[in-house]
Amino acid sequence: MIRSLSARWAFSMAVLLALAGCTPAQTRLGVPAPQQDVPLAAAPGKVEAVFAGGCFWGIQSVFERVKGVTATTAGYSGGSADTATYQQVGTEMTGHAESVKVIYDPSKITYGKLLQIFFSVAHDPTQLNRQGPDVGSSYRSVIFYLSDEQKKISTAYIAQLDAAHIFPKSIVTQVTPLKGFYDAESYHQDYALHNPDNPYILVCDRPKIDALKKEFPDLFFDYKGKSSR
Repeated sequence: MIRSLSARWAFSMAVLLALAGCTPAQTRLGVPAPQQDVPLAAAPGKVEAVFAGGCFWGIQSVFERVKGVTATTAGYSGGSADTATYQQVGTEMTGHAESVKVIYDPSKITYGKLLQIFFSVAHDPTQLNRQGPDVGSSYRSVIFYLSDEQKKISTAYIAQLDAAHIFPKSIVTQVTPLKGFYDAESYHQDYALHNPDNPYILVCDRPKIDALKKEFPDLFFDYKGKSSR
């Protein structure tokens, strides 16, 4: 994936990334909310959800800006613990997908609303084993569920969106049980926040943040780092 770039190459690489398909058009505004969801909880709590949809920088940059989300972690899911490193996952031989663990307060936001954000502004769920310029199974679209309830809501929502032809192509998002989540290296955490001028972030991830703010203004949180929560 094209990420480690010097400033003098920023313009030319931004053009190349745009031509590769990493543009704001990847977001799909106006995606309806799930017809099947759970109500807001009566009391505060902590619930975990795990999503994969391309480079984890962009997925994390979206969810950490959602009100009701209390923490996010970039990592790897789908493979074993001994292959959960950036170098190994990049070989596309580990079974891992770049993933983001989301901890949220169920009294503030529902799992269904997180799914709506995931499908509308976080990534393109119709791209198979890729997102924009990033190609390989580690960039696949996956919902790693942690409960039967999460599985039920996810599968029903995908069926709802496909039946309504919300996207021009069928959704390829996998719904699979979470067998393990392994934190990514520290330099990947909050990468988009700490590297705002990286051309990859500017072209691929900044539009997702802007789309979140536009599509879900009441849920948008101006994240400035873990201390800002």
